[in-house]
Amino acid sequence: MTPYAWTWVAIVGAGAAMWLIKAVGHRVPEHALDNPRLVRIAALVTVSLLTALAALQTLTVGKGLEVDARVPALAVAAVLLWRKAPFIVVVAVAAGVAAGLRALGWG
Repeated sequence: MTPYAWTWVAIVGAGAAMWLIKAVGHRVPEHALDNPRLVRIAALVTVSLLTALAALQTLTVGKGLEVDARVPALAVAAVLLWRKAPFIVVVAVAAGVAAGLRALGWG
């Protein structure tokens, strides 16, 4: 099979797997989902996956690492989120920091 065909096999397979996971999720008894330990684990998994995605998108270019204007922008966004700033403010300020640093020739 060609790489293009394998890509579509992977897309269809991932879609089918997600559908199956959702279908199985509807069959789980409600009392099983009320476990505080399960709720905490689910919350931690979500945070860790989002953190990994942000780090990957911020620090990589192709197959290598690169520190450019995105890193200070992410740091500013993290501080603003920690200070409980509104999300639109976080996005606008982080974008402004990245744009300003790029305008100055960094990244």
